[in-house]
Amino acid sequence: MSLFIYNSLGRAKEKFEPLYPGIVSIYVCGPTVYGHAHLGHAKSYVSFDVVVRWLRHKGYHVKYVQNITDVGHLTDDADEGEDKISKQARLEKTDPMEISQFYTRSFYEDMDQLDVLRANIAPAATAHIPEQIALVERLIKTGNAYVVNGNVYFSVESFPEYGKLSGRTDQDALQSGIRVEMRSEKRHPSDFALWKKAEEGHLMKWNSPWSVGYPGWHLECSAMSMKYLGETIDIHGGGMENKFPHHDCEIAQSEAATGKPYVRFWMHNNMVTVNGIKMGKSLKNSVNLKDLFKECDPQVIRFFVLQSHYRSQLDFSVSAIKASTTGLEKLRETWRRLRDQKIGSAEFALEPFLQRFTDAMDDDFNTPVAIAVLFDLSKAINAALDRSEGMSEKSRQETHDFLQAAGSDILGILNHHEESSGRDNQLMSKRLDGVIEILLGLRAEARNNKDFPLSDKIRDRLLAAGIEIKDTKEGVSWSVKSRA
Repeated sequence: MSLFIYNSLGRAKEKFEPLYPGIVSIYVCGPTVYGHAHLGHAKSYVSFDVVVRWLRHKGYHVKYVQNITDVGHLTDDADEGEDKISKQARLEKTDPMEISQFYTRSFYEDMDQLDVLRANIAPAATAHIPEQIALVERLIKTGNAYVVNGNVYFSVESFPEYGKLSGRTDQDALQSGIRVEMRSEKRHPSDFALWKKAEEGHLMKWNSPWSVGYPGWHLECSAMSMKYLGETIDIHGGGMENKFPHHDCEIAQSEAATGKPYVRFWMHNNMVTVNGIKMGKSLKNSVNLKDLFKECDPQVIRFFVLQSHYRSQLDFSVSAIKASTTGLEKLRETWRRLRDQKIGSAEFALEPFLQRFTDAMDDDFNTPVAIAVLFDLSKAINAALDRSEGMSEKSRQETHDFLQAAGSDILGILNHHEESSGRDNQLMSKRLDGVIEILLGLRAEARNNKDFPLSDKIRDRLLAAGIEIKDTKEGVSWSVKSRA
């Protein structure tokens, strides 16, 4: 089956073929680094992480660029208000560079916890001011931009297709302009800033041919994506809230400058709600990832995100996280049981599960269906292991390899952190294994002596400490319980 992706521009699923055979270029709007990452960031970057993983699994060479916005994103997301980085620097009484550096590190710490792979290139807007100035100069030469009092604006009337991604009409844009205090110097209320003259006391500013100022928010993505991926890219990702004005403006300025299609496939992830209410700082219901990680396993959060399709809303609640914790532990238990089981003789029919998983991922990266396939596979594996003849070595290896590929390499939900967390953690893990084996030996001795109260006491004390004991036909097994 071919890969089909829902293209926001065409508003339909379309067969994906890259511009250049075997090579996929993908650009995803990165964070504006003025605060710690929240669950909305997890929704977006986990979703696109799986997109990249699946494309690579299919054999494509993927060049993935995800920017860092550290200048130009104003507080009203349009052309008015204060720069978000500068505002945070003023509130924290420090320098904008310190703010952006601190929260960039914080962002990557959280993404690492979620097993989100790093992009090939992570360009920062402040490191690409010359490229942005060059793009503005290009647009002035083509007649798509104009200079007024040191500010440079893109003329939407010069680009008849403005709004083709979001579907916003010219009247929609006009009304949007009326709702904020518009600069009278604009020729049209929908015109957007490419370069802004810095006001007195502005913290972030650079020299340009027009004024000492700073670039507009929309400009950076066009300049950096074209620098690293070319004038036409295969996939551009971001949140649905970015369609207008950000992505509409990207399309307008990029295609006006080059005369070429800017993006072939636009992908947009949906928003996060909290108990059915849209998540946002203004509503004071934003879920900070660092706080969330104190309460539950980051891999549970990744699993929770992927149980919702990237184009569907994700509703956060305590009960949903508990359900995800239980569900992921079932898959982990099957993984451990398969890994530890003794070799038998029966063959296992893996092919139907492999095909269903592939079909789900090729259908616009349908992770909820793909995870459902893994649960069905888990039931079938446990049923096979429960039978006296067990699984043959060949079947066990093939099934193990598929779980490794699907659950770990592609979805990233069955990764073994304890196997890659350094020598100290490995040593501590070995010591923990040894201590538990001693306790299990004492428990077995108590059971042999029919001292069941002591046996139960050892089991219950271990459970209270987060170690779950299970008595199976293969013997006694133990596992570390996930944090709820």
